[in-house]
Amino acid sequence: MSETSEESAMSRPTGTPAPGDPLRVGLLGYGLAGSVFHAPLIAATDDLLLDTVSTSDPQRQAQARAEHPQVRTVSTPEAVLDRAADLDLIVIATPNKTHVPLATAALEAGVPVVVDKPLAATAAEAEKLAALAEERGLLLSVFQNRRWDNDFRTVRKLIEDGALGDITRFESRFERWRPQPKGGWRESGDPAEIGGLLYDLGSHLVDQALTLFGPVVSVYAESDVRRPGAEADDDTFLALTHANGVRSHLWVSATTPLLGPRFRVLGNKAGYTKHGLDPQEAALREGRRPGDEGVEWGVEPKSGWGRLGAGASPRSGGGEPVPTLPGDYPAYYTAIARALREGGAPPVSATEAAAALRVLEAAKLSATEGRTVPIEAGV
Repeated sequence: MSETSEESAMSRPTGTPAPGDPLRVGLLGYGLAGSVFHAPLIAATDDLLLDTVSTSDPQRQAQARAEHPQVRTVSTPEAVLDRAADLDLIVIATPNKTHVPLATAALEAGVPVVVDKPLAATAAEAEKLAALAEERGLLLSVFQNRRWDNDFRTVRKLIEDGALGDITRFESRFERWRPQPKGGWRESGDPAEIGGLLYDLGSHLVDQALTLFGPVVSVYAESDVRRPGAEADDDTFLALTHANGVRSHLWVSATTPLLGPRFRVLGNKAGYTKHGLDPQEAALREGRRPGDEGVEWGVEPKSGWGRLGAGASPRSGGGEPVPTLPGDYPAYYTAIARALREGGAPPVSATEAAAALRVLEAAKLSATEGRTVPIEAGV
């Protein structure tokens, strides 16, 4: 950084964007979440500049510089926090157990924060972070990118348009066939790591259910460790009863040899069934980026469309194909930039994350004790 730039950074309050300049982002972590999701989406957002990446792995540092030539790399999150006065946003994409301490440190340094899901291990921790952010007048948001999946956007529109009538049951699956554990902290049995599918993929499915149908009043769950050598849950089912009477059935699994529909939504007028996964993650993993020339981002072929109808199986031609809305992960960081500039609400709040964590905690207790767990109304 030039001497003039340093003087400019020192002259403005920490966390206050400089007029006319892109918002400068520090990214903590360059594993799967950091390199595949956050860095490319930050780089694709016009008003954001990926300024600094922290990772202790020299190969990942080299990868970050190759993929984002303007970025500086450092070895520790603390080295990013030391530059708080130069940054407008810190994004935390480190292992789950570090989310709370790093988010706390960033907020105390006066910098707005985005945290990859799950925000914390408990709703109480999430609420404490939300209170700290509010006290400091800083943005705190959780990266729930699957609100912008193509299939979820389509389901949401069908419900809002009344195409299904009153919803009675919502089924959502995130299933995989991975008979051999990969190891690492995500599959660790140590509770401190906050690993397992309940908190990983379950964070997405619970967030989606709450977004569609609102508060949950009771939770029943079954959670198993099925693969030899596995330590954390790899096959989990949740049954949620929402305050409005809708029942959500959610599956997350690494042990499913034949995958079920991604969504099956039933109403008193019609139902909607959709197979397959949103294409955005696969595109990002393959190195494609939003805005690339010739790329229709988030668009899937007609063969992947779901079907809407009543009285017949979609597998035997029942119902009508419904064009799937394009997936739009870039919308998350566009909304973050707008919130930082204009002072509005973030696209996903810490309070919403706390509500989802309350459901996940109840699910964990239900699976352990073999009973339905109530959640206090209004909490």
